[in-house]
Amino acid sequence: MRLSTKGRYAVMAMTDLARHGESRAVSLAEIATRQEISLSYLEQLFARLRKGGLVRSVRGPGGGYRLAAPAQATVISAIVQAVDEPLRATRCAQHNGGRGCMAKGERCLTHDLWDALSAQIEDYLSHITLADVLNGRLRPAPAADTAGFDRTAAA
Repeated sequence: MRLSTKGRYAVMAMTDLARHGESRAVSLAEIATRQEISLSYLEQLFARLRKGGLVRSVRGPGGGYRLAAPAQATVISAIVQAVDEPLRATRCAQHNGGRGCMAKGERCLTHDLWDALSAQIEDYLSHITLADVLNGRLRPAPAADTAGFDRTAAA
């Protein structure tokens, strides 16, 4: 599973906005400087975040952006989806009419594995808010169930 810079930078920028924008609008130039992200790239991301209803713009002197909802109500998965970042690990395109990724349209042998991973990622990111990230309250990953797994037999 690969999360591109689009999703990663959108989450970084929104977390910065949550930290610095409680009492005022924050300019994209400020976020760009603090997070070391290109201003023009942030402008593109924030256009999508605004369209997705996650931020609102404030015009005029002291203008910039504010969160559209409190940090504790903004989940990470919504941010990633707003910038059109797919949260899937399969190589099959979602728009291929249910066909698999193989040349003849069948699913690869590991499709269900990667599909289940995608669901886990989506579930994980949909339960973490900007406030959780800011406060270091990330939900731990579920422990792997290794009962009955003989490591010596696997070697």
